[in-house]
Amino acid sequence: MNNRAGSILWNLRQFTTVSPTSTTVRLYPLGFCRPKTVYSNWNPRNLLLNNLENKMQSSIRYLFQDALIFKSEDDDFRTKGISTVTALIVNRLLCPRRLCFDSKQSPVSDNELKKINFHHQASNEDVSTKETKPTPVTFRKLSQECNSLSDVLDKFSEVPTFPSSNYFLAMWTIAKRMSNDQKHFEKQLMFNHPAFIQLCEQMMREAKIMYYDHLLFSLYAIVKLGVPQNTLLVQTLLRVVQERINECDEKCLSVLSTVLEAMEPCKNVEVLRAGLRILVDQQVWKIERVFTLQSVMRSIGKDAPVALKRKLEMKALRELDRFSILNSQHMFEALAAMDHRSIILLNECSKMVIGNIHGCPLKILINIMQSCRDLRYRNLDLFNGIADYVATTFDIWKLKQVLFLLILFENFAFRHTGLMDLFMKKVVDEPGFLNMKSIVSILHVYSSLNHLYRGQTREFLEVMASALTGYLHHISSENLLNAVCSFCLMNHFPLAAINQLLQKDIISELLRSDDKERNVHRLHVLAACLKLDDAPYHKAVDLVLPPLPSARLYPNAKVAAVLNSLLGEGHFAANVQLPHNYHVDFEIRMDSSRSHVLPLSDVNGVTSATDTQRVAVLCVPRSTYCLDLTHPRGFLAMKVRHLKVMGFHVILVNNWEMEKLQMKDAVTFLKSQIYSTEDPPTADVNFQSTY
Repeated sequence: MNNRAGSILWNLRQFTTVSPTSTTVRLYPLGFCRPKTVYSNWNPRNLLLNNLENKMQSSIRYLFQDALIFKSEDDDFRTKGISTVTALIVNRLLCPRRLCFDSKQSPVSDNELKKINFHHQASNEDVSTKETKPTPVTFRKLSQECNSLSDVLDKFSEVPTFPSSNYFLAMWTIAKRMSNDQKHFEKQLMFNHPAFIQLCEQMMREAKIMYYDHLLFSLYAIVKLGVPQNTLLVQTLLRVVQERINECDEKCLSVLSTVLEAMEPCKNVEVLRAGLRILVDQQVWKIERVFTLQSVMRSIGKDAPVALKRKLEMKALRELDRFSILNSQHMFEALAAMDHRSIILLNECSKMVIGNIHGCPLKILINIMQSCRDLRYRNLDLFNGIADYVATTFDIWKLKQVLFLLILFENFAFRHTGLMDLFMKKVVDEPGFLNMKSIVSILHVYSSLNHLYRGQTREFLEVMASALTGYLHHISSENLLNAVCSFCLMNHFPLAAINQLLQKDIISELLRSDDKERNVHRLHVLAACLKLDDAPYHKAVDLVLPPLPSARLYPNAKVAAVLNSLLGEGHFAANVQLPHNYHVDFEIRMDSSRSHVLPLSDVNGVTSATDTQRVAVLCVPRSTYCLDLTHPRGFLAMKVRHLKVMGFHVILVNNWEMEKLQMKDAVTFLKSQIYSTEDPPTADVNFQSTY
């Protein structure tokens, strides 16, 4: 009993001996403080947070030398928010330690800390006065009661309660319900609200003692609310998250991964990402939820160790039986985010996507295609499944969405005739949606994939040419060149666009461009088409263009050996250079009926004789065909068309198929092609679909 009484007297003595000095602090918005000592009333209720603030400022001062004073990107938020508050300087013995893993000797237990309510302003009431605790609030209650971000800040200014994370979460919940314009306006009001700075200060003071998941949710909400990442508030929270990362359970691991996805690269973010990788490497086999696993995969980064990527892949393969439809759809994006192509995972997820594609939002399908592009993953069944579904439900989608999907298909050289025919018909029926960007994109897709619809070819090209003419005074030189080159590939020549392109100032601008080599190549294509095709362009075309760099020759040794065995030496020529920068791998001279091969020495250089037929053998790679490997792409189709205009009979030899054949079979194949009287079905002079 005497000991307890002595302890009470000692504590009272300590309270009476503390100097009642306080510090008037001029607060710069989210910046550091300059204290000025004054004398005023004080209250022991403020001891905990005030001393914690002093400790935090001293511990983080050297960590954020490059952190900027808060400044909103959308509004001036400088000195208007300067305010003066009262902060006490007290004896450190009276302040409990911050709540963390190693606070074993903390004088305040966890249960006691939960009961403490924190206040900013000092009260003039006596220590012995009985206080009324404010009613606890939650972010859900705040988000239901308040209609704007300012309403939440008003609630905070009336009775600020612990934890401050509730206010940030409530504001982010409200902001998600707003339109973009309303959200922009509300954020301006939030930044200028006098209580916003106080809320940020309280958040920094409470960061080390609030629950770790509340801290992570707060950081995510703050970033999403538009608080610049280089402010002291965000950088302080990042450092505290780093210090307490060992408190991560599976829920926190998921939230931390989402936070890292939302943040831009900086030193503290990269350090935190490195810590996450170490933590994931230790806990990957303990993760129970597939959603958490995918969140981690998206956030560890493309430069994560390969061993960690493979460990995450193995964990995902173990959980395949538990994958939901959403898990399968999101796995593409997760693998692309960490740049890890797992064919087994992608194949299994593709099957589930195809089997459950009806009702899937087009946005998710576009994300899947983008991920496949990033991972260089080609799955013809998946692409056909997506295209069939969009073609079946074509009328419910916006044309811009379908166009974006077609652009992604073109990246894979994937040509779906049904979907492309539907889109072409829609363009002819409703040309009003066409703008400058969509015109160039549509022309590129259809010319690259060599796709025209038999029934509406002329109408489609005329509609596109008319739409392009309407933008000639606004289009850039390079976009104009791309559009005209696409028309040339499709054997169509809009005079207004070509006249605009051939002006000297535009040609000079194209030749001075950073992408000069590509522009020169396209201008050579234009010149060749105007001379070889039946173009209604009667003006003399005198383009003085730089020569194209000589193409690297890859002689096909196997085809040369087959021709030598079949025809003998002196009956064919290799690597023949032709006008207009065309090149053929092998040339053969035959009689007009193509029943006999003529020795090159007997022809005597006569190429226009009526009794001689020139045969061009082209060894083509897989990339010159569409993904189904039966339809030539735009530049190959144009080359075949021009070679026929120059008097050649064209034979296409697929390199990858020739390599698979035995010598005997290869000789039989080439013999049938050389002496055949029919044109190859894969090349069409009129540039029409081959189905």
